[in-house]
Amino acid sequence: MKSVKPYPTEEELPLIETLNEIDFSASYSYADYMRFAFNERLEIIKGHLFKMSLAPSRIHQEILTNIFGPIYNILKGKQCRVYTAPFDVRLAKKTYSDREVFTVVQPDIVVIFDPEKLDKRGCIVAPDIVVEILSPGNNKKELINKYEVYEEAGVKEYWIVSSTEKTFFRYILDEKGKFQPTKLLTAGAEVTTPIMPGFSLDLEDVFKD
Repeated sequence: MKSVKPYPTEEELPLIETLNEIDFSASYSYADYMRFAFNERLEIIKGHLFKMSLAPSRIHQEILTNIFGPIYNILKGKQCRVYTAPFDVRLAKKTYSDREVFTVVQPDIVVIFDPEKLDKRGCIVAPDIVVEILSPGNNKKELINKYEVYEEAGVKEYWIVSSTEKTFFRYILDEKGKFQPTKLLTAGAEVTTPIMPGFSLDLEDVFKD
């Protein structure tokens, strides 16, 4: 009987040195993602590659800091963790095998209550809270593609912040595992959540420049 050659290990697979070697029509896994040796940042959503901005705007970074700070302060001293991009979130489904993980994203901010969801390379399943700060050019990806994978993975709250419109919008996962939209908030409103007791976010402070 003819023997079947085993799939190469990560060490045997060659690195992908330049973006020109990427076939954006092909399907990629986290095992492929680990072979990327170029500077350009990519995310994988259901096997499809998406380019990321190399340098977010100053306003984007200001908003990120203004959201991260209050979250960090309320979680300080607890087992919960909060991270900012670049930080890999692998949304594994049936198996944690690198070759079977087809969604790898880098949200602007992630909050993780259970440290068992973490390993040395990032987060392996759904974070509890995901924050995406929209920038020109990436709105479609965040609002459509990521909405679907975050809902399917079981992210409890998905926050969408617009740096240009200065708005805050949140989806909350219901008991049936479906996202429910909430009221659009603007500067001056306050954000609280029952899954993070004591937390309060003043959107006037978030959008100040």
